[in-house]
Amino acid sequence: MGARKRIAAEQRKEEKKNNAMAVLNNCPSSPRKMRLVVDMIRGVEVTRALDILRYSTKEPSKRVEKLLLSAISNWQKKNEDVRVEKSNLYVKEVFVDGGRQLKRLRPAPQGRGYRIRKRSNHVTIVLDSLVNNQEQIESKSN
Repeated sequence: MGARKRIAAEQRKEEKKNNAMAVLNNCPSSPRKMRLVVDMIRGVEVTRALDILRYSTKEPSKRVEKLLLSAISNWQKKNEDVRVEKSNLYVKEVFVDGGRQLKRLRPAPQGRGYRIRKRSNHVTIVLDSLVNNQEQIESKSN
């Protein structure tokens, strides 16, 4: 591996240390429905995002709320000396990818069969702290 690639890889590794993430794989709802829920919390402060998810009427919001709580606990593991309330955590990235599809056949008229695709998805949440970002900006400027 060349020096430039190694330096870039080390830089990405350092950035990942500051961020906390959680992943939910093979969630049994369609990606389209999950994206509606996820779009509500993208870029929002964590406490506000939890409130939004708790009072949402959509079914996938319960799963995303649980995933967000998992991401918060992952952040706490990485930053044991900092309190969650003072760190100004926010949802940096949230994305939904399509998971596996279960393919079924439904009987149709005249001996045919209609195909049913039961979709699933993968959800990833990345949290970041505004306090960490301000420290990084100050260290780069010096």
